[in-house]
Amino acid sequence: MIPSAARTALDVVDWRRRVFALYADVRAAPHPEAGHELWQHGRNELLAHHPATPILPEHRADFDSVPVAPYDPAWRFELPLLPTEPGGFEFATGTDGVVPFERVAVVDLPDVGTLDVWRLTTYGGGLFIPVRDALAGKPDGTYGGGRYLIDTIKGADLGTDAEAGTIVLDLNFAYNPSCAYDPAWACPLAQPGNVLAVEVPVGERYAGV
Repeated sequence: MIPSAARTALDVVDWRRRVFALYADVRAAPHPEAGHELWQHGRNELLAHHPATPILPEHRADFDSVPVAPYDPAWRFELPLLPTEPGGFEFATGTDGVVPFERVAVVDLPDVGTLDVWRLTTYGGGLFIPVRDALAGKPDGTYGGGRYLIDTIKGADLGTDAEAGTIVLDLNFAYNPSCAYDPAWACPLAQPGNVLAVEVPVGERYAGV
């Protein structure tokens, strides 16, 4: 019999593997709308049926899908990574200790605002871009703690061009972190430089479960 801790670890590994594969399919889709449909279906399948889902056991029988706004191409950007002042923050987790992040760039979304780009400085690296918009915490709005746009170490990656120094940010793919469903998860949330004054009506909404 597999020890319970090992089983949990294997489930998380499989979840990560599926997320990486899902985003690879999204990037390979013939157009962003098709990728968004794949992503929405894949996210709902994982949340509803995968053993590592953050949906609490008492909510799974009634869980069907996360509300997601229709795709709007106006919220898709390919943006240069711009210089910014150095900075960082540390996030304490219950399982991985203190996780440090370094601010490495900023992106300027036209008519939307700016977002800090963070790099995880411990083993594995990776870029991380959360966002909290003006709908956060409102009824039928977005999750109060904010959502994630990019988290490359966990597979959420819509594409980059290293030579041009650009990154794809598509706010239609903004998704709720695991702690939105299970408070046992510790999730780094939007820092002050990742808070937008405008409403972002696309991506996953939050109605609770």
